[in-house]
Amino acid sequence: MSTAYPLISIIIPCYNYGAYLSEAFDSIWQQNYPAIEVVVVDDGSTDDTREVVAGHPTIKYVYQTNQGPSAARNMGIAHSKGQFLVFLDADDWLLPNALITNLHYLRQNPALAFVSGGYNDVFVAAGVVKQTIREIPANHYVRLLEENYISMLATVMWQRWVFDVFTFDPGLRGCEDYELYLRVARVYPVAHHTQLIATYRHHDANSSGNIPLMLSTALAVLDRQIPHLQSASEKQACVHGRVYWKKYYATALYRKLRASATPATQAEIATLLEHQPPLALRYFLEMRASMIKQLIKKYAPEFGLRLLHQTGIYKAYLPSVRQVALGDFARSRPFSTEFGYDRGGPIDRYYIENFLQREAGTIRGRVLEIGDNEYTVRFGQGVTQSDILHIDASNPRATFVGDLSDAPHIPDALFDCIILTQTLHLIYEYKQALTTCYRILKPGGVLLITVPGITPIDRGEWGKTWYWSFTDAALRRLLPESFPEETMVINSYGNVFAASAFLYGMGVSEVTPDQLDFYDSQFQVINTVKAVKPASIDKKTAS
Repeated sequence: MSTAYPLISIIIPCYNYGAYLSEAFDSIWQQNYPAIEVVVVDDGSTDDTREVVAGHPTIKYVYQTNQGPSAARNMGIAHSKGQFLVFLDADDWLLPNALITNLHYLRQNPALAFVSGGYNDVFVAAGVVKQTIREIPANHYVRLLEENYISMLATVMWQRWVFDVFTFDPGLRGCEDYELYLRVARVYPVAHHTQLIATYRHHDANSSGNIPLMLSTALAVLDRQIPHLQSASEKQACVHGRVYWKKYYATALYRKLRASATPATQAEIATLLEHQPPLALRYFLEMRASMIKQLIKKYAPEFGLRLLHQTGIYKAYLPSVRQVALGDFARSRPFSTEFGYDRGGPIDRYYIENFLQREAGTIRGRVLEIGDNEYTVRFGQGVTQSDILHIDASNPRATFVGDLSDAPHIPDALFDCIILTQTLHLIYEYKQALTTCYRILKPGGVLLITVPGITPIDRGEWGKTWYWSFTDAALRRLLPESFPEETMVINSYGNVFAASAFLYGMGVSEVTPDQLDFYDSQFQVINTVKAVKPASIDKKTAS
């Protein structure tokens, strides 16, 4: 073989991962390098690993009874011939140009025992890909004592001569690669770069998913280094490494347990208690609260659940079928037929007045209000003139008389603000009313609208012209016909309790802000619009 292309052996240990092998092979064949040897060590698989490999005659297949990944890699070394070695797990794959990238570093500096690079994490269940790239320019042994910055074995290319001195420890069933990095880096120079080399696949069958085992093994691996530590920096790094691994694995275990539907095992609880007692306590408290809620839901009598709901402890309570306690709502007639005016004021006014309070700064200059000017006086800031439009000419306070949908007598561009609260639903030609509003507003003028969604209907004079209710979806279709969409802010308010209380005629003084402020789009009591006429006159201005 030409020395220009030294042989690279890729060793793949495989235990019942036959389903993944084809992807691993494909990643090898796409490498831009001609001298590759592939050795698959079947570690006692009972799946179709042998058959998959048999479909690739150029691949060397070696079988052994199940002894673990370290023994399988050592077996692969013994059956390989390459000057350089790469260990690729069966469920992972190499990225393009991985081999030529790492080989470049080793040929530039033959004294290096190995070189490592970056990798991609692929979280199969979540469909997430994350790059893991670390810059480690020097002090590699010290940095490895602090943490395993390499993490993924497939990113490493080894000189073959390393394995004349070292092998993977078959007694380790976790962190065996980390242990080998430490032994080698303590004696020989190594290098690390930030180019992506491989992809690590995270799935439920990963051996690294056994967190108690991984943590205990990582700590044991560090303990093996203690007799060999020479400098103060090495000893300090080892101490930091123990702290790092405890925090890293205990936090990962806590998150795993919180997301799991099954209770923690004895080994998992013991791991948290030994290495991160605060996380163990937090887990116990959370699980206890969850268990208590489950027991209450399963065994508590209906009246007890209802009491817990009323006191705010069990907010998710839903009465069983035929167990709904209607109480005072068990009636066919409302408490008030006057919208709650006789019980402290209408509930819908809570939303209307909060809206106007927030927009008080826009109620300025010359302001037009419909029916009366109560809100102009109450919320206006810097009002220079207050006008009232009323349908009835006998109203002495009206400065304009007429129907907003047909008001040619009102001059163009007259008002800085129009307050149109609870009026649009009484106008049959409501689109024309909005066109009028646009016409009579000054450039930069503001229209403030409130409309009913879920509502009683007036029993008095307005009942004859109570034509409409509006959802927020309707307003989003309707308003752009008169005002530029980009100038509009549309909001919606209400929930099932607020709607029910309003329909029954309860007064705003009988409910709390918390009961009203929660929003459920299925039960819209009031919808509001702030629409602004552009500062420059455009084609929408009525002639």
